[in-house]
Amino acid sequence: MSTDFFILMKQELIITVIIFILLLLKIGTDLSNETFMNLTNGLLLLNLVAGFVGNRSGMLFDDMFFTNPLIVLEKNILSLGTLIVSLQSADWLKKHEHVPEFYVLLLCTLLGMFFMISAGNLLLFYVGLELSGIPVAALANFDLAKKKSSEAAMKFIISSAFASGLLLFGISLVYGATGTLTFSELATHINAAPLLIFAFVLLLAGFGFKISVVPFHLWTADVYEGAPVAVTSWLSVISKGSVLFVFVSVLYTVFKPLASTWYNMLFVLSVLTILTGNLFAMRQNNLKRFLAFSSIAQIGFILVGITGSSQLASASVVYFVLVYVFSNLAAFGVVALVSAVTGREQVSDYKGFYKTNPVLSWVLTIALFSLAGVPPTAGFFGKFFLLLSGAEKGNYLLITIAALNMILSFYYYLRIVKAIFMDTNEQPIERLHIPVYPRLAMIICVTGIIVTGLAGYVYDYIHSLSIGL
Repeated sequence: MSTDFFILMKQELIITVIIFILLLLKIGTDLSNETFMNLTNGLLLLNLVAGFVGNRSGMLFDDMFFTNPLIVLEKNILSLGTLIVSLQSADWLKKHEHVPEFYVLLLCTLLGMFFMISAGNLLLFYVGLELSGIPVAALANFDLAKKKSSEAAMKFIISSAFASGLLLFGISLVYGATGTLTFSELATHINAAPLLIFAFVLLLAGFGFKISVVPFHLWTADVYEGAPVAVTSWLSVISKGSVLFVFVSVLYTVFKPLASTWYNMLFVLSVLTILTGNLFAMRQNNLKRFLAFSSIAQIGFILVGITGSSQLASASVVYFVLVYVFSNLAAFGVVALVSAVTGREQVSDYKGFYKTNPVLSWVLTIALFSLAGVPPTAGFFGKFFLLLSGAEKGNYLLITIAALNMILSFYYYLRIVKAIFMDTNEQPIERLHIPVYPRLAMIICVTGIIVTGLAGYVYDYIHSLSIGL
Protein backbone atom coordinates (compact mmCIF):
# COMPACT_ATOMS: atom_id res chain seq x y z
CA MET A 1 0.00 0.00 0.00
CA SER A 2 2.80 2.41 0.87
CA THR A 3 4.51 1.62 -2.44
CA ASP A 4 1.29 2.36 -4.31
CA PHE A 5 1.00 5.66 -2.46
CA PHE A 6 4.46 6.84 -3.50
CA ILE A 7 4.07 5.70 -7.12
CA LEU A 8 0.53 6.90 -7.80
CA MET A 9 1.04 10.26 -6.05
CA LYS A 10 4.57 10.71 -7.35
CA GLN A 11 3.94 13.98 -9.17
CA GLU A 12 2.10 15.58 -6.24
CA LEU A 13 4.81 14.47 -3.80
CA ILE A 14 7.59 15.88 -5.98
CA ILE A 15 5.87 19.28 -6.14
CA THR A 16 5.36 19.22 -2.37
CA VAL A 17 9.03 18.43 -1.77
CA ILE A 18 10.10 21.25 -4.11
CA ILE A 19 7.85 23.69 -2.21
CA PHE A 20 9.45 22.70 1.10
CA ILE A 21 12.95 22.99 -0.39
CA LEU A 22 12.19 26.52 -1.58
CA LEU A 23 10.75 27.48 1.80
CA LEU A 24 13.83 26.17 3.60
CA LEU A 25 16.12 28.03 1.20
CA LYS A 26 14.13 31.21 1.78
CA ILE A 27 14.37 30.88 5.56
CA GLY A 28 17.85 29.46 5.99
CA THR A 29 19.94 31.02 3.22
CA ASP A 30 20.53 34.35 1.56
CA LEU A 31 20.76 33.36 -2.09
CA SER A 32 20.75 35.94 -4.87
CA ASN A 33 17.74 36.09 -7.15
CA GLU A 34 19.72 34.64 -10.04
CA THR A 35 20.99 31.69 -7.99
CA PHE A 36 17.51 31.00 -6.62
CA MET A 37 16.03 31.04 -10.13
CA ASN A 38 18.72 28.71 -11.45
CA LEU A 39 18.05 26.23 -8.67
CA THR A 40 14.28 26.43 -9.08
CA ASN A 41 14.43 25.96 -12.83
CA GLY A 42 16.60 22.90 -12.27
CA LEU A 43 14.03 21.48 -9.86
CA LEU A 44 11.20 22.21 -12.31
CA LEU A 45 13.12 20.43 -15.06
CA LEU A 46 13.64 17.46 -12.74
CA ASN A 47 9.92 17.45 -11.99
CA LEU A 48 9.11 17.42 -15.71
CA VAL A 49 11.49 14.53 -16.44
CA ALA A 50 10.24 12.53 -13.44
CA GLY A 51 6.69 12.84 -14.77
CA PHE A 52 7.55 10.65 -17.75
CA VAL A 53 9.02 7.68 -15.87
CA GLY A 54 7.71 5.11 -13.42
CA ASN A 55 4.01 5.82 -13.85
CA ARG A 56 1.14 3.45 -13.14
CA SER A 57 -2.65 3.53 -13.14
CA GLY A 58 -4.52 3.08 -9.87
CA MET A 59 -6.71 4.53 -7.11
CA LEU A 60 -6.13 5.65 -3.53
CA PHE A 61 -8.23 6.68 -0.52
CA ASP A 62 -11.36 4.74 -1.45
CA ASP A 63 -11.44 6.02 -5.06
CA MET A 64 -11.00 9.64 -3.98
CA PHE A 65 -7.70 9.92 -5.88
CA PHE A 66 -6.95 8.17 -9.15
CA THR A 67 -4.46 8.35 -11.99
CA ASN A 68 -3.98 6.84 -15.45
CA PRO A 69 -1.78 7.54 -18.50
CA LEU A 70 -4.04 10.36 -19.75
CA ILE A 71 -3.98 12.12 -16.38
CA VAL A 72 -0.20 11.73 -16.19
CA LEU A 73 0.09 13.31 -19.65
CA GLU A 74 -2.16 16.21 -18.64
CA LYS A 75 -0.02 16.86 -15.55
CA ASN A 76 3.14 16.72 -17.67
CA ILE A 77 1.67 19.33 -20.04
CA LEU A 78 1.05 21.61 -17.05
CA SER A 79 4.57 20.95 -15.71
CA LEU A 80 6.04 21.85 -19.10
CA GLY A 81 4.01 25.06 -19.20
CA THR A 82 5.16 25.94 -15.67
CA LEU A 83 8.80 25.50 -16.65
CA ILE A 84 8.32 27.71 -19.73
CA VAL A 85 6.61 30.44 -17.66
CA SER A 86 9.49 30.31 -15.17
CA LEU A 87 12.07 30.67 -17.93
CA GLN A 88 10.18 33.56 -19.51
CA SER A 89 9.90 35.38 -16.18
CA ALA A 90 13.66 35.49 -15.54
CA ASP A 91 14.21 39.05 -16.75
CA TRP A 92 11.33 40.36 -14.63
CA LEU A 93 12.03 38.25 -11.54
CA LYS A 94 15.73 39.05 -11.25
CA LYS A 95 14.74 42.64 -10.37
CA HIS A 96 12.04 41.57 -7.89
CA GLU A 97 12.55 41.31 -4.15
CA HIS A 98 10.12 38.42 -3.61
CA VAL A 99 11.38 35.71 -5.95
CA PRO A 100 11.02 32.79 -3.47
CA GLU A 101 7.45 33.82 -2.68
CA PHE A 102 6.60 33.90 -6.39
CA TYR A 103 7.75 30.33 -6.93
CA VAL A 104 6.11 29.00 -3.76
CA LEU A 105 2.76 30.50 -4.75
CA LEU A 106 3.16 29.26 -8.31
CA LEU A 107 3.91 25.71 -7.23
CA CYS A 108 1.07 25.71 -4.71
CA THR A 109 -1.35 26.48 -7.55
CA LEU A 110 0.24 23.70 -9.63
CA LEU A 111 -0.16 21.25 -6.75
CA GLY A 112 -3.82 22.18 -6.48
CA MET A 113 -4.25 21.57 -10.21
CA PHE A 114 -2.68 18.12 -9.89
CA PHE A 115 -5.08 17.14 -7.10
CA MET A 116 -8.00 18.58 -9.06
CA ILE A 117 -7.15 16.54 -12.17
CA SER A 118 -6.72 13.32 -10.17
CA ALA A 119 -9.86 13.84 -8.08
CA GLY A 120 -12.32 10.97 -8.10
CA ASN A 121 -14.55 12.78 -5.65
CA LEU A 122 -16.25 16.18 -5.85
CA LEU A 123 -14.90 17.19 -2.44
CA LEU A 124 -11.25 16.59 -3.40
CA PHE A 125 -11.94 18.33 -6.72
CA TYR A 126 -13.20 21.41 -4.87
CA VAL A 127 -10.24 21.46 -2.46
CA GLY A 128 -7.83 21.18 -5.40
CA LEU A 129 -9.67 23.93 -7.25
CA GLU A 130 -9.36 26.31 -4.29
CA LEU A 131 -5.69 25.46 -3.77
CA SER A 132 -5.08 26.21 -7.43
CA GLY A 133 -7.02 29.48 -7.35
CA ILE A 134 -6.37 31.32 -4.09
CA PRO A 135 -2.57 31.79 -4.55
CA VAL A 136 -3.19 33.26 -8.01
CA ALA A 137 -4.83 36.29 -6.40
CA ALA A 138 -1.58 37.00 -4.57
CA LEU A 139 0.37 36.46 -7.79
CA ALA A 140 -1.90 38.91 -9.65
CA ASN A 141 -0.93 41.54 -7.06
CA PHE A 142 2.78 40.76 -7.31
CA ASP A 143 3.64 44.14 -8.81
CA LEU A 144 3.08 45.70 -5.40
CA ALA A 145 3.77 49.28 -6.51
CA LYS A 146 1.17 49.26 -9.30
CA LYS A 147 -2.47 50.09 -8.57
CA LYS A 148 -3.62 48.10 -11.61
CA SER A 149 -2.03 45.00 -10.14
CA SER A 150 -3.94 45.44 -6.86
CA GLU A 151 -7.13 46.06 -8.83
CA ALA A 152 -6.54 42.88 -10.84
CA ALA A 153 -6.10 40.87 -7.64
CA MET A 154 -9.29 42.27 -6.12
CA LYS A 155 -11.35 41.54 -9.23
CA PHE A 156 -9.92 38.04 -9.41
CA ILE A 157 -10.75 37.35 -5.75
CA ILE A 158 -14.32 38.58 -6.11
CA SER A 159 -15.03 36.69 -9.35
CA SER A 160 -13.27 33.56 -8.09
CA ALA A 161 -15.22 33.62 -4.82
CA PHE A 162 -18.49 33.95 -6.73
CA ALA A 163 -17.57 31.06 -9.04
CA SER A 164 -16.50 28.89 -6.11
CA GLY A 165 -19.78 29.64 -4.37
CA LEU A 166 -21.76 28.51 -7.38
CA LEU A 167 -19.69 25.35 -7.65
CA LEU A 168 -20.07 24.53 -3.97
CA PHE A 169 -23.83 25.13 -4.09
CA GLY A 170 -24.07 22.85 -7.12
CA ILE A 171 -21.99 20.17 -5.39
CA SER A 172 -24.22 20.34 -2.30
CA LEU A 173 -27.33 19.86 -4.45
CA VAL A 174 -25.75 16.91 -6.23
CA TYR A 175 -24.90 15.32 -2.88
CA GLY A 176 -28.38 16.00 -1.52
CA ALA A 177 -30.01 14.40 -4.58
CA THR A 178 -27.70 11.40 -4.94
CA GLY A 179 -26.19 10.79 -1.50
CA THR A 180 -22.64 10.47 -2.84
CA LEU A 181 -19.74 12.59 -4.04
CA THR A 182 -17.70 9.84 -5.71
CA PHE A 183 -17.50 10.14 -9.49
CA SER A 184 -17.91 6.42 -10.18
CA GLU A 185 -21.09 6.26 -8.09
CA LEU A 186 -22.51 9.56 -9.30
CA ALA A 187 -22.63 8.33 -12.89
CA THR A 188 -25.24 5.72 -11.86
CA HIS A 189 -27.38 8.19 -9.88
CA ILE A 190 -27.48 11.18 -12.25
CA ASN A 191 -30.73 11.60 -14.17
CA ALA A 192 -32.79 14.33 -15.81
CA ALA A 193 -34.56 15.34 -12.60
CA PRO A 194 -35.07 19.15 -12.38
CA LEU A 195 -32.97 19.41 -9.20
CA LEU A 196 -29.99 17.67 -10.80
CA ILE A 197 -30.29 19.76 -13.97
CA PHE A 198 -30.28 22.90 -11.82
CA ALA A 199 -27.23 21.58 -9.94
CA PHE A 200 -25.48 20.96 -13.24
CA VAL A 201 -26.26 24.52 -14.40
CA LEU A 202 -24.59 25.84 -11.23
CA LEU A 203 -21.55 23.62 -11.82
CA LEU A 204 -21.41 24.73 -15.45
CA ALA A 205 -21.51 28.37 -14.38
CA GLY A 206 -18.66 27.75 -11.92
CA PHE A 207 -16.57 26.09 -14.59
CA GLY A 208 -17.51 28.89 -16.98
CA PHE A 209 -16.01 31.52 -14.66
CA LYS A 210 -12.77 29.55 -14.33
CA ILE A 211 -12.25 29.19 -18.10
CA SER A 212 -13.79 32.55 -19.15
CA VAL A 213 -16.84 31.33 -21.02
CA VAL A 214 -19.26 34.09 -22.05
CA PRO A 215 -21.19 35.46 -20.12
CA PHE A 216 -18.87 34.55 -17.22
CA HIS A 217 -15.83 36.24 -18.77
CA LEU A 218 -16.08 39.82 -17.52
CA TRP A 219 -13.14 39.58 -15.12
CA THR A 220 -10.69 38.28 -17.71
CA ALA A 221 -9.44 41.33 -19.60
CA ASP A 222 -9.04 43.54 -16.52
CA VAL A 223 -7.16 40.87 -14.57
CA TYR A 224 -4.94 40.05 -17.56
CA GLU A 225 -4.07 43.71 -18.05
CA GLY A 226 -3.35 44.47 -14.40
CA ALA A 227 -1.42 41.34 -13.44
CA PRO A 228 2.29 40.90 -14.27
CA VAL A 229 2.80 39.36 -17.71
CA ALA A 230 4.14 36.13 -16.18
CA VAL A 231 0.96 35.72 -14.13
CA THR A 232 -1.21 36.63 -17.11
CA SER A 233 0.43 33.92 -19.22
CA TRP A 234 -0.01 31.45 -16.35
CA LEU A 235 -3.71 32.31 -16.04
CA SER A 236 -4.37 32.12 -19.77
CA VAL A 237 -2.71 28.76 -20.35
CA ILE A 238 -1.93 26.67 -17.28
CA SER A 239 -4.91 27.63 -15.13
CA LYS A 240 -7.46 27.31 -17.93
CA GLY A 241 -5.87 24.14 -19.25
CA SER A 242 -6.17 22.37 -15.91
CA VAL A 243 -9.86 23.28 -15.53
CA LEU A 244 -10.57 22.16 -19.11
CA PHE A 245 -9.03 18.75 -18.41
CA VAL A 246 -11.34 18.28 -15.43
CA PHE A 247 -14.35 19.75 -17.26
CA VAL A 248 -14.10 17.18 -20.06
CA SER A 249 -13.65 14.32 -17.60
CA VAL A 250 -16.66 15.38 -15.49
CA LEU A 251 -18.91 15.83 -18.54
CA TYR A 252 -17.95 12.51 -20.12
CA THR A 253 -18.18 10.43 -16.94
CA VAL A 254 -20.25 11.95 -14.12
CA PHE A 255 -22.80 13.80 -16.27
CA LYS A 256 -22.90 11.30 -19.10
CA PRO A 257 -26.67 10.69 -18.57
CA LEU A 258 -27.32 14.40 -19.18
CA ALA A 259 -25.37 14.50 -22.47
CA SER A 260 -28.32 15.67 -24.55
CA THR A 261 -29.00 18.50 -22.07
CA TRP A 262 -25.49 19.84 -21.74
CA TYR A 263 -24.92 19.55 -25.49
CA ASN A 264 -27.55 22.24 -26.11
CA MET A 265 -26.05 24.42 -23.38
CA LEU A 266 -22.54 24.11 -24.80
CA PHE A 267 -23.87 24.88 -28.29
CA VAL A 268 -25.18 28.27 -27.16
CA LEU A 269 -22.18 29.05 -24.94
CA SER A 270 -19.65 28.18 -27.65
CA VAL A 271 -21.28 30.49 -30.21
CA LEU A 272 -21.53 33.37 -27.71
CA THR A 273 -17.95 32.85 -26.55
CA ILE A 274 -16.42 32.77 -30.04
CA LEU A 275 -18.36 35.80 -31.24
CA THR A 276 -17.69 37.89 -28.13
CA GLY A 277 -14.00 37.00 -28.04
CA ASN A 278 -13.52 37.86 -31.71
CA LEU A 279 -15.48 41.11 -31.70
CA PHE A 280 -13.77 42.50 -28.61
CA ALA A 281 -10.29 41.34 -29.68
CA MET A 282 -10.62 43.53 -32.77
CA ARG A 283 -10.96 46.65 -30.59
CA GLN A 284 -8.06 46.12 -28.21
CA ASN A 285 -4.95 48.29 -28.23
CA ASN A 286 -3.28 46.76 -25.18
CA LEU A 287 -1.60 43.46 -26.09
CA LYS A 288 -2.48 41.78 -22.79
CA ARG A 289 -6.15 42.67 -23.21
CA PHE A 290 -5.90 41.58 -26.84
CA LEU A 291 -4.57 38.17 -25.80
CA ALA A 292 -7.26 37.98 -23.11
CA PHE A 293 -10.09 38.22 -25.63
CA SER A 294 -8.15 35.99 -27.99
CA SER A 295 -8.08 33.34 -25.26
CA ILE A 296 -11.84 33.74 -24.76
CA ALA A 297 -12.38 33.03 -28.46
CA GLN A 298 -10.09 29.99 -28.23
CA ILE A 299 -12.22 28.63 -25.36
CA GLY A 300 -15.23 28.90 -27.66
CA PHE A 301 -13.52 26.64 -30.21
CA ILE A 302 -12.68 24.16 -27.44
CA LEU A 303 -16.35 24.04 -26.43
CA VAL A 304 -17.21 23.19 -30.05
CA GLY A 305 -14.84 20.24 -29.83
CA ILE A 306 -16.24 19.11 -26.46
CA THR A 307 -19.75 18.86 -27.93
CA GLY A 308 -18.50 15.92 -30.01
CA SER A 309 -18.66 13.72 -26.88
CA SER A 310 -16.29 11.14 -28.33
CA GLN A 311 -12.75 9.85 -28.03
CA LEU A 312 -11.84 12.21 -30.87
CA ALA A 313 -13.30 15.14 -28.89
CA SER A 314 -11.40 14.25 -25.72
CA ALA A 315 -8.14 13.84 -27.66
CA SER A 316 -8.74 17.10 -29.54
CA VAL A 317 -9.12 19.09 -26.32
CA VAL A 318 -5.92 17.70 -24.77
CA TYR A 319 -4.03 18.17 -28.04
CA PHE A 320 -5.28 21.74 -28.42
CA VAL A 321 -4.28 22.62 -24.86
CA LEU A 322 -0.78 21.31 -25.62
CA VAL A 323 -0.65 23.42 -28.79
CA TYR A 324 -2.07 26.39 -26.90
CA VAL A 325 0.67 26.11 -24.27
CA PHE A 326 3.33 26.57 -26.95
CA SER A 327 1.46 29.21 -28.99
CA ASN A 328 0.20 31.46 -26.23
CA LEU A 329 3.36 31.26 -24.15
CA ALA A 330 5.45 32.15 -27.21
CA ALA A 331 3.35 35.29 -27.68
CA PHE A 332 3.43 36.15 -23.98
CA GLY A 333 7.18 35.49 -23.90
CA VAL A 334 7.81 38.31 -26.36
CA VAL A 335 5.32 40.61 -24.62
CA ALA A 336 6.91 39.83 -21.24
CA LEU A 337 10.42 40.63 -22.44
CA VAL A 338 9.37 43.90 -24.10
CA SER A 339 7.30 44.91 -21.08
CA ALA A 340 10.08 44.10 -18.58
CA VAL A 341 12.67 46.16 -20.47
CA THR A 342 10.64 49.03 -21.91
CA GLY A 343 7.27 48.96 -20.11
CA ARG A 344 5.49 49.20 -23.48
CA GLU A 345 2.45 46.96 -24.05
CA GLN A 346 0.36 48.75 -26.70
CA VAL A 347 -0.16 47.37 -30.20
CA SER A 348 1.03 50.70 -31.64
CA ASP A 349 4.35 50.25 -29.81
CA TYR A 350 5.10 47.26 -32.04
CA LYS A 351 5.02 49.25 -35.28
CA GLY A 352 8.32 48.72 -37.04
CA PHE A 353 9.31 46.09 -34.46
CA TYR A 354 10.88 43.90 -37.16
CA LYS A 355 13.49 46.54 -38.05
CA THR A 356 14.98 46.55 -34.54
CA ASN A 357 14.11 43.04 -33.27
CA PRO A 358 13.76 40.56 -36.16
CA VAL A 359 14.10 37.41 -34.03
CA LEU A 360 11.43 38.47 -31.55
CA SER A 361 9.23 39.57 -34.45
CA TRP A 362 9.33 36.13 -36.02
CA VAL A 363 8.65 34.38 -32.70
CA LEU A 364 5.60 36.58 -32.10
CA THR A 365 4.42 36.14 -35.70
CA ILE A 366 4.68 32.34 -35.60
CA ALA A 367 2.77 32.36 -32.30
CA LEU A 368 0.02 34.57 -33.76
CA PHE A 369 -0.22 32.40 -36.88
CA SER A 370 -0.67 29.35 -34.67
CA LEU A 371 -3.33 31.07 -32.56
CA ALA A 372 -5.13 32.10 -35.74
CA GLY A 373 -4.94 28.58 -37.16
CA VAL A 374 -2.76 29.30 -40.18
CA PRO A 375 -1.24 26.11 -41.71
CA PRO A 376 1.20 24.47 -41.26
CA THR A 377 1.41 25.63 -37.64
CA ALA A 378 0.11 23.36 -34.89
CA GLY A 379 -2.77 25.76 -34.20
CA PHE A 380 -4.30 24.90 -37.58
CA PHE A 381 -4.36 21.18 -36.80
CA GLY A 382 -5.61 21.87 -33.28
CA LYS A 383 -8.63 23.81 -34.54
CA PHE A 384 -9.16 21.33 -37.36
CA PHE A 385 -9.48 18.43 -34.92
CA LEU A 386 -11.80 20.47 -32.67
CA LEU A 387 -14.12 21.28 -35.59
CA LEU A 388 -13.91 17.68 -36.81
CA SER A 389 -14.94 16.34 -33.41
CA GLY A 390 -17.77 18.87 -33.20
CA ALA A 391 -19.01 17.73 -36.61
CA GLU A 392 -19.49 14.18 -35.32
CA LYS A 393 -22.87 15.23 -33.91
CA GLY A 394 -23.93 16.35 -37.38
CA ASN A 395 -24.65 19.93 -36.28
CA TYR A 396 -23.20 21.69 -39.29
CA LEU A 397 -24.67 25.04 -38.25
CA LEU A 398 -22.33 25.10 -35.24
CA ILE A 399 -19.36 24.08 -37.37
CA THR A 400 -20.17 26.73 -39.99
CA ILE A 401 -20.38 29.48 -37.35
CA ALA A 402 -17.08 28.36 -35.81
CA ALA A 403 -15.34 28.16 -39.21
CA LEU A 404 -16.54 31.63 -40.22
CA ASN A 405 -15.31 33.04 -36.93
CA MET A 406 -11.98 31.34 -37.47
CA ILE A 407 -11.68 33.32 -40.71
CA LEU A 408 -12.81 36.47 -38.89
CA SER A 409 -10.05 36.02 -36.31
CA PHE A 410 -7.42 36.32 -39.05
CA TYR A 411 -8.14 40.04 -39.15
CA TYR A 412 -7.07 40.91 -35.62
CA TYR A 413 -4.12 38.51 -35.55
CA LEU A 414 -2.79 39.79 -38.88
CA ARG A 415 -3.31 43.35 -37.66
CA ILE A 416 -0.48 42.74 -35.20
CA VAL A 417 1.67 41.15 -37.90
CA LYS A 418 1.04 44.14 -40.16
CA ALA A 419 2.16 46.53 -37.40
CA ILE A 420 5.34 44.51 -36.86
CA PHE A 421 6.46 44.21 -40.47
CA MET A 422 4.77 46.94 -42.50
CA ASP A 423 4.01 49.96 -40.30
CA THR A 424 6.53 52.64 -39.39
CA ASN A 425 7.17 54.10 -35.97
CA GLU A 426 8.97 57.32 -35.11
CA GLN A 427 9.96 55.86 -31.75
CA PRO A 428 10.36 52.12 -32.33
CA ILE A 429 11.18 49.72 -29.53
CA GLU A 430 14.96 49.63 -29.23
CA ARG A 431 16.97 46.53 -30.01
CA LEU A 432 16.53 44.18 -27.06
CA HIS A 433 18.99 41.67 -25.67
CA ILE A 434 17.34 38.27 -25.22
CA PRO A 435 18.61 36.67 -21.98
CA VAL A 436 19.42 32.96 -21.91
CA TYR A 437 16.31 31.72 -20.12
CA PRO A 438 13.73 33.66 -22.19
CA ARG A 439 15.61 32.63 -25.34
CA LEU A 440 15.42 28.97 -24.29
CA ALA A 441 11.70 29.34 -23.57
CA MET A 442 11.11 30.82 -27.03
CA ILE A 443 13.06 28.00 -28.69
CA ILE A 444 10.94 25.42 -26.83
CA CYS A 445 7.70 27.17 -27.82
CA VAL A 446 8.55 27.65 -31.51
CA THR A 447 9.84 24.07 -31.77
CA GLY A 448 6.67 22.86 -30.08
CA ILE A 449 4.45 24.82 -32.50
CA ILE A 450 6.18 23.19 -35.46
CA VAL A 451 6.71 19.67 -34.12
CA THR A 452 3.26 19.13 -32.60
CA GLY A 453 1.72 20.24 -35.89
CA LEU A 454 3.84 18.20 -38.29
CA ALA A 455 4.53 15.09 -36.17
CA GLY A 456 1.33 13.05 -36.40
CA TYR A 457 2.36 10.61 -33.67
CA VAL A 458 1.81 13.33 -31.02
CA TYR A 459 -1.91 13.44 -31.72
CA ASP A 460 -2.09 9.68 -32.27
CA TYR A 461 -0.59 9.07 -28.83
CA ILE A 462 -3.04 11.45 -27.14
CA HIS A 463 -5.94 9.84 -29.03
CA SER A 464 -4.91 6.38 -27.83
CA LEU A 465 -5.20 7.54 -24.19
CA SER A 466 -8.42 9.52 -24.46
CA ILE A 467 -11.97 8.76 -23.36
CA GLY A 468 -15.38 9.54 -24.80
CA LEU A 469 -19.08 8.95 -24.16
